[in-house]
Amino acid sequence: MQVGPRFFLGVDGGASRCRARLRDAAGALLAEVEGPGANIYVDFEGAIATARGQIEAACAKAGFAVAERARLALGLGLAGLSSADDAKRVEARFEGMADVRAANDAVTACLGAHGGADGALVISGTGSAAIARVRGREIVIGGRGFLLGDDGSAARVGADAVRAALRAHDGLGPTSPLTQEVMRRFRDDPLVAIQWAVSAKPAGYGAFAPLVFERAGAGDEIALAIVRAAARAVDALIRAVQALGAERVVLVGGLSAAITPYLEALPQTGLRRPSFDGADGAILLAGGVLPARESGET
Repeated sequence: MQVGPRFFLGVDGGASRCRARLRDAAGALLAEVEGPGANIYVDFEGAIATARGQIEAACAKAGFAVAERARLALGLGLAGLSSADDAKRVEARFEGMADVRAANDAVTACLGAHGGADGALVISGTGSAAIARVRGREIVIGGRGFLLGDDGSAARVGADAVRAALRAHDGLGPTSPLTQEVMRRFRDDPLVAIQWAVSAKPAGYGAFAPLVFERAGAGDEIALAIVRAAARAVDALIRAVQALGAERVVLVGGLSAAITPYLEALPQTGLRRPSFDGADGAILLAGGVLPARESGET
């Protein structure tokens, strides 16, 4: 008689870091490790290798023998996974386990945030997106990338600041302490900014976001306009997932704390704190259980 999995391993493979967490069938934590990012869209083989490395590290930390892995169910939440075909391609690369299930890391983050219950996750980090899980159906909103979307993200805030600084330098827009500081970072030379922009990534633009929020807090009108525009974009994501029927909404991401005071939708939503993270969401995806934990209101 075949016995089901005794252990559940969740991998949260985001663009900037990859975490693996191992729990037993009762939800008790056995091991946890962390390494570099794992985005299958950017580098499929590299992401698979990173996930494998974290799985091996977690099993080694728990003292698992190779034979024990046949009793282990694996859940993978990976950045860049966008279709059922992607999931099957990933799952096929992890043999020798009791079960393997893969999904986008936003899906597993939403599962973790609500402990497997219905709800929505709004992400305001380097990029931005939202996912609603209603009656078992998952709907993604936004997340179209830096060129086509990402409104309400650190990357967009930074890009707006650089644009405003260049306009101010050329006499096409107002000047403020924010625009002056941004231009100083480019040695007050638009050509330096242009050369930087040729190869700049979203994270590079996002690096300007803390300065924008700092200046907004000091009353800089240009910074305030940029931050308020970002907040309106996040408000729109919150209202969009609510319109789909998501009653519980969690806001996460590196920009979430800074942008929350500027949100208009906040009083109407009763934003929740996440119950669990993406690694535990991946454990739920694999069929595992989690320890009891209550989420609170913001």
